[in-house]
Amino acid sequence: MLKLGLISILLITVLVFIGGCVPTQAPGEGGSNMWPMIIFLVLIFGLFYFVMVRPQRKRQKEHQTMVQELRKGDKVVTAGGIYGTIESLSEDSIVIKVESGATLRVARGSVIGRREK
Repeated sequence: MLKLGLISILLITVLVFIGGCVPTQAPGEGGSNMWPMIIFLVLIFGLFYFVMVRPQRKRQKEHQTMVQELRKGDKVVTAGGIYGTIESLSEDSIVIKVESGATLRVARGSVIGRREK
């Protein structure tokens, strides 16, 4: 993630430099030319989409798929750091059995990953 942030900062710096090099007004002309500013903003929003929004949507889709594919007997980890084995599933929650033998009902969305058996 740090590498991606550094790349985005470098690209923004280059775009700002290029935007500063393009004259916004030719000598002797009246009015202002807005095209460089519009192009710059479109590039910034495009960069923001590909660096921030798209990867987050991909992670959300992967998590949703993983939660839908949960089965009885899967070993899972919850967002609270609880390790357990799935005992039963319902529409919006699951019951997990932890090492001590106790069972806990947690929301399906709180499962952040599966462990290997």
